[in-house]
Amino acid sequence: MYGSLREYIDLLEREGELVRIKACVNPVEEMAEIADRVVKHGGRALLFENTGTAFPVAMNLFGSDRRMALALGVASLDELPARIERLVGEVMSPKGSFVQKIGALPLLGEAARWFPKRLHGRGVCQQVVRMGGDASLDLLPVLKCWPADGGRFVTLPMVNTADPATGAVNVGMYRMQVFDGRTTGMHWHMHKTGAKHYEAYRRAGRRMPVSVCLGGDPAYTYAATAPVPDGIDEYLLAGFLRGRPVRLVRCVTNDLYVPADCDFVIEGYVDPAEEKAVEGPFGDHTGFYSLEDRYPLFHVTAVTHRRDAVWPATVVGIPVQEDYYMAQATEKIFLAPIRLALQPDMEEMYMPAPGVAHNLAVVGLHVRYPGHVRQAVSSLWGAGQMMFNKYMLVAPAGSDVRTPQELARLLRGVEPERAAIRGEGALDVLDHAAAETGYGGKLALDLTGVPEGEVPLLAVPERIVPAGGIAAWSMAFYAEWGIVALYAEPGAEADIAAFVRENCPEARIAVLFDTAAQGLDGGDLLWLATADTDAGRDIRFSGGTLLADARTKLPGSGTDYPPRFPNVVAASEATIALVDARWKEYDIGEFLPSPSDRYCRLLRGGGAEIS
Repeated sequence: MYGSLREYIDLLEREGELVRIKACVNPVEEMAEIADRVVKHGGRALLFENTGTAFPVAMNLFGSDRRMALALGVASLDELPARIERLVGEVMSPKGSFVQKIGALPLLGEAARWFPKRLHGRGVCQQVVRMGGDASLDLLPVLKCWPADGGRFVTLPMVNTADPATGAVNVGMYRMQVFDGRTTGMHWHMHKTGAKHYEAYRRAGRRMPVSVCLGGDPAYTYAATAPVPDGIDEYLLAGFLRGRPVRLVRCVTNDLYVPADCDFVIEGYVDPAEEKAVEGPFGDHTGFYSLEDRYPLFHVTAVTHRRDAVWPATVVGIPVQEDYYMAQATEKIFLAPIRLALQPDMEEMYMPAPGVAHNLAVVGLHVRYPGHVRQAVSSLWGAGQMMFNKYMLVAPAGSDVRTPQELARLLRGVEPERAAIRGEGALDVLDHAAAETGYGGKLALDLTGVPEGEVPLLAVPERIVPAGGIAAWSMAFYAEWGIVALYAEPGAEADIAAFVRENCPEARIAVLFDTAAQGLDGGDLLWLATADTDAGRDIRFSGGTLLADARTKLPGSGTDYPPRFPNVVAASEATIALVDARWKEYDIGEFLPSPSDRYCRLLRGGGAEIS
């Protein structure tokens, strides 16, 4: 694997996977707009060499299947499941005989090399040490990505904490809004291990040491995002991926240990006795702003870095973004443990990009008994970060669930009302459609009853008329998918069932969108449909058709609606014009139009929150 982030960057450059930008580029919105264009067009990693600070900025390091594989040291991500299955299978298999136990020793010896090792002395991450008044975040090229963001945010931080009672360490990725040179927000959600450690320190009446790393071997960054069970060291996962241990050194102002070869370490503390600060808004990976809320303050006590440090950053927003490729790695790495520990009959799990990981999952299941699908859905909704899933499709074993044609065939053949499995439970805190933060409806569709073989295309109605207060529609997805897209203004009276009865009673699914969504492609509409609905409140059935109201929920809609609703994330007209005008200066190839040109139509006002 890699001895430094620069080593990985050098490899990407040799492989034709990285482009250097020598022109001076502003970390405030300009870098993010360039990166958004490049990642959505399948472009290369970016190294901004002139940032107005002493440090270059690297972006889109993980933004393709190939770069994600290179980051984890494999030719293809498909190599990882076999390694995981071998490991988990060997650990879980019974070993009755002496010979079998001896046979497992080579694997145990290999595993022993993955455990992190603590070193004496300093690491290269401490070649430059700044403490006291010199430890200022103002020296760093921290990005502001979107126009309504509350400020600049550290977007790829590896936040190191430890349980005060057990010493068990956690490495999580929680965004950090920079308030000034010495303080940031610490955006850990209620479900995260960092928040659990915070509560333990609060009960103990003690300050909580925190150290934030950036850069180093890309495996560290990935491990910080991975859904590792509580109590298992993320650096152990990184060691497994690297095939060698992560070497750790002690921080200079607290007792936490961090990778010796990372690029930056920001040391400090959080005081649970201190009043929480207002943090946000932030253009988030859901494609919407996460709105202002209160989170703990992080106080900086030291900033250390390599002499040749590179600042890694990412931009999140409307999919597809760089985080999608990291999620694909997670699908492959964690499928085997989930299958072996929870659902041995699950053969596949796929999270399409428009579902932004938690909103939509497609599962392939070998059904063995009546009620098996319901049991599998319930167990998955209770498994680690799968508890945040909102919508799930359960396909029969052998289905190629990653192929749109196969999913379309299954949806054409399903009876949605009979196939529906409804529930409610924990949702991601970033889910903005639920009335209660972190809690709402869930829906699964059992597609395992669809017969094998060809399912005829649906006949598109020859004549369609306005009905139910709905005067705009698209039948583009009807014949193949059995889905009709409808459009009406938010808050307007609209009877989806009446429209379907009048025009397309054979429809499997009918979704009502904002009028402004007309003209968006299928991926964008799927993103809106899963993001802007609560599966309990906004989904109903009529005449066998699943009806979904995916319109914007305006303030004052009622007690069963969210009190605040966010805007979509899009670049400002000024930033789009700036990047358009400077494109040739960047010298990164053919002109790429701004994706935000497509999404500005969805904005309702210029702020993060719809008013």
